[in-house]
Amino acid sequence: MIDSFINILKYNQSKPILFTQLFFWGFFVLVLFIYSFIYKNNKARTTFLFLTSLYFYFKTSGLFILLLLFTIINDYYLGKKIAASSNQQQKKRLLIISVCCNLFFLCFFKYAYFFTQSYNQIVGTDYAFFNHFAQLSNITLNTTFRLDNVLPAIGVSFFTFQSLSYTIDLYRSKISPVKSLIDYGFFVCFFPHLVAGPIVKANEFIHQIYQPYQLRTQEFGMALFLILNGFGKKIVADYLAVNLIDKIFINPNYYSGLEVVFGIFGYSLQIYMDFSGYTDMAIGVALLFGYRLKTNFNSPYKATSTSEFWKRWHISLSSWLQEYLYIPLGGNKKGTVGSYICIAFIGLIMVLLSGKLWLLFVLIISGITIALFYYKFPAFKQQINTNVNLMVTMLLGGLWHGSSWLFLIWGGLNGLGLIIHKYWQKISPFKNSESYFVKFILMLVTLTFISFTRIFFRSSDLETVSTLISRIENQFGLNLFFDIITGYWPVMTALFLGYLIHWIPEKYKIKYRTWFSSQPIYIMGLITVIFIFLMYQLMSSEMQPFIYFQF
Repeated sequence: MIDSFINILKYNQSKPILFTQLFFWGFFVLVLFIYSFIYKNNKARTTFLFLTSLYFYFKTSGLFILLLLFTIINDYYLGKKIAASSNQQQKKRLLIISVCCNLFFLCFFKYAYFFTQSYNQIVGTDYAFFNHFAQLSNITLNTTFRLDNVLPAIGVSFFTFQSLSYTIDLYRSKISPVKSLIDYGFFVCFFPHLVAGPIVKANEFIHQIYQPYQLRTQEFGMALFLILNGFGKKIVADYLAVNLIDKIFINPNYYSGLEVVFGIFGYSLQIYMDFSGYTDMAIGVALLFGYRLKTNFNSPYKATSTSEFWKRWHISLSSWLQEYLYIPLGGNKKGTVGSYICIAFIGLIMVLLSGKLWLLFVLIISGITIALFYYKFPAFKQQINTNVNLMVTMLLGGLWHGSSWLFLIWGGLNGLGLIIHKYWQKISPFKNSESYFVKFILMLVTLTFISFTRIFFRSSDLETVSTLISRIENQFGLNLFFDIITGYWPVMTALFLGYLIHWIPEKYKIKYRTWFSSQPIYIMGLITVIFIFLMYQLMSSEMQPFIYFQF
């Protein structure tokens, strides 16, 4: 009995904590119960939630808790020095140290294997990648991680960006430093948003640490609604994945082009429901503890342009990239030295991805040619400068997800879509149209483009991408339409209803959210029980990890 209990408390590499697991909700109820005795004392609640969050991350990522602790301690003391310094140059040096430390560990734990393999391919060496961190985990925690491959740190991109926002905001004098290391640790690793967002910026959250607990009755209802809504999204996302999408992307040759199209649009719905489902639950759970996280998705498939889509999709990452990367690089007004350093970095990644040294010379020659055009044709320079930061931001956003041509192409296509829309706006005959038909067509065009780029995001390699596109071009099978609809009718029904609910006008969504959150507790409880029962009928035999855990 005791051994079984100890095993439950230990880290299990094959079973990270998911919001959809019974273990998590047991853990959450216990934490909330203890919290109910201490929530009025700011210091006690912060300390308790900090320690709870550390345990949550340990159960999710094991030994990577050391990386999380290093990030917290390093940036807390660097931030303290930045705030105390009156010398601008010293403040800048301290900020550079913070940025470099964070980016070094981010790159090391996400891309070390990639850099080793690329170096071997270009230079012709055969250095073996050895993961010392995995070895340490295997020795101390009895895990069985491979030592010759990368060991991804769950949530590293999210907590790194959050920690960076703190030191950058201190440098900009937008916030005051936190009062203690515990407070800072709590900000970085508050468990609802720790492993998959939303990314919480320091200037949006830290002030809440020092405010008294407050949760109105209607906010409790809204928190419960968000948790149920997120849970339902995740169940449907897994159902679509298991019964249609994964099969098509794993073996595209077995399916017609029309089935591939359904799979592509299905994946767009799946990734939205999976990711927004997680953040809905995270926002709801955080609200029950009295902390308010910002909305991360705003019905993105209602967007009528690529620009609008990226204002509605993963808002916390988009706004972070805009505030801490795009605008500092010069925004849409000019290219800066930082812009061209980023371009050089992206060029280096392209060389490493290709494994071909000749590509480096091609890129250098291209850069020299563009520089000559800059000198000869100033108007050309202005045109490039107004778009360079947009493309750089999207390419780096692609690489944030992983080191592969697929993510780089995905980012590049989205950057190209933003640039094309920027110019299209100037000549579009529809830009001031209030016609619902025109808006619907533009919405479908945007959804189609975004879904097409997701072929690169979801596929395992470029060969799979080529096969998927080939099936659409050469073996579409329109005559199979009714056979597919009837053969996959449960999946198609879920797909159709998913998009239909997504497209419900926001004013109606507000009405039913408000109705639910204003009901008596027993009514909300009854609806909760019925809803969970219905969702479990759709649940796959084994819940899938959230897609963004890998980032």
